[in-house]
Amino acid sequence: MNLAAYKEEFLAYLEKEIQVKEPKNLYEPIQYILQIGGKRLRPLLTLVSCHFFYGQYKDALPAALAIEVFHNFTLVHDDIMDEAPIRRGKTTVHKKWDLNRGILSGDAMMLMTNQLMEHYEPKKFKNLMVLFNKTALEVCEGQQYDVDFESRDDVSIPEYLKMITYKTAVLVACSLKMGAIIANAEVKDANLIYDYGLQLGIAFQLQDDFLDTFGDAVTFGKQIGGDILENKKTYLYLKLLEVISDDDKLILLNWFNTKEKSVDKIQAVTNLYKKYGIPEMIKQEIDIYTQLSYKSLENTSMNDKGKGFFKQLGNDLLNRTV
Repeated sequence: MNLAAYKEEFLAYLEKEIQVKEPKNLYEPIQYILQIGGKRLRPLLTLVSCHFFYGQYKDALPAALAIEVFHNFTLVHDDIMDEAPIRRGKTTVHKKWDLNRGILSGDAMMLMTNQLMEHYEPKKFKNLMVLFNKTALEVCEGQQYDVDFESRDDVSIPEYLKMITYKTAVLVACSLKMGAIIANAEVKDANLIYDYGLQLGIAFQLQDDFLDTFGDAVTFGKQIGGDILENKKTYLYLKLLEVISDDDKLILLNWFNTKEKSVDKIQAVTNLYKKYGIPEMIKQEIDIYTQLSYKSLENTSMNDKGKGFFKQLGNDLLNRTV
């Protein structure tokens, strides 16, 4: 069964489980955000992990949907915090309806994730919920770190890596480990596939940082240089601060201390990145985390077909342009 087939079955399950009911003003925004697309990477990882640890992947459908509902809940509330008007090319929930409905529907989504976990017998339910609650809290911590960094000028690379680990990578890792738990995998295997997901999730976010500045606008699907225009302290920016000359540092900080949103700003900062070899440095970092993920994968008791699938997934993420 290929990934497209898993996705088709997952989407059918989502459509069956996520229905608009009374009060419609609460449930319409939930159905809306869950049906406007997205890669569905996390729930598919749950299904595939369950399968390759010799479980019945259909048993993982409730947990996979719980992961997807939670992920979209975070997007609804993130969009409110960022005052974002667009998500996946569509109007954000709080703009399509209003702020109160965005908050309340998001809250309901968080509770729905817990209800979906009730499909599992008590021992498995407890193991899943311990992992999920830990992950959910870490995602909130990552979001707070991200907000805090906006007003700080002394963010270090280790702090940044911790932030993207919590905000992005832990949910990828959780998705994989949930599949292993549902398949009754050995604890060692469940922990190793979690580590695989964690390292791969970090590599994924670093690749996102790279593509935001050095990607192709057509394939990437959004404006190139957005992080520069928003003065975001990404890995590229923080690494540049470590190696830049004093004179060039003044130029960089001058650009990042303004709210100017111009092509000139993007070009000037991008030229500084290139001058100091930052693209090559972040590619090396991406490769380090990818190789760490493969090492964890190789140590699992998964068969060669499963290992091959997850290694190919890593290669696809490493070489992606979107």
